[in-house]
Amino acid sequence: YIAVMPTNLYGPNDNFHLENSHVLPAMIRKIHLAKCLNEGDWDAVRKDINLRPVEGVNGSNTDEEILEKLAKFGITPEAVTLWGTGKPMREFLWSEEMADASVHVLLNVDFKQTYDASKKNADGITEIRNCHINVGTGKEVSICEVAEKIMKEIGFKGELRWDASKPDGTLRKLTDVSKLHSLGWHHKVEIDEGIHRLYEWYLKGICINHQTV
Repeated sequence: YIAVMPTNLYGPNDNFHLENSHVLPAMIRKIHLAKCLNEGDWDAVRKDINLRPVEGVNGSNTDEEILEKLAKFGITPEAVTLWGTGKPMREFLWSEEMADASVHVLLNVDFKQTYDASKKNADGITEIRNCHINVGTGKEVSICEVAEKIMKEIGFKGELRWDASKPDGTLRKLTDVSKLHSLGWHHKVEIDEGIHRLYEWYLKGICINHQTV
């Protein structure tokens, strides 16, 4: 048995619901909706909330009802407001790379490689501890930087605001991936490429759902 421990994952089939989504998909959806509102593209707004209703509000509601509900989540035609200061640092891993790393460990790693056999206790017995393998990129980026990257990818021309009255959470969550690197696996998808891939997937999902309705 070998335990692998992932960092923050993002990718296809992520949770984009505004009520309980993770940080990166939440920002993608909020900024996407703000762009649609900013451009007056109500057809796109309705397609989005028909696929993922927001607290019971969907595309059948009036413009005013939709605007009121989205504003509750910091989404307006002029700006997107996100929680905290944007300063916390986070590490993000493309979800398919988590699968790839897990298969790599399964096929190529022996349990004896997961601990340092040279470390012994006072009785001279090898201590088998810290055997888990962190899976991540070993790189961190601020929440603010991620939001700005998403704005650039989506093309939202409005303002990005931060609500410092809301909690930031832990300031850093960087994993040590040196063990995984020594075992022969490295990530390939950097954050900019991952954001591009995920937004393309998001748009495709809305289009497919609309065509099947």
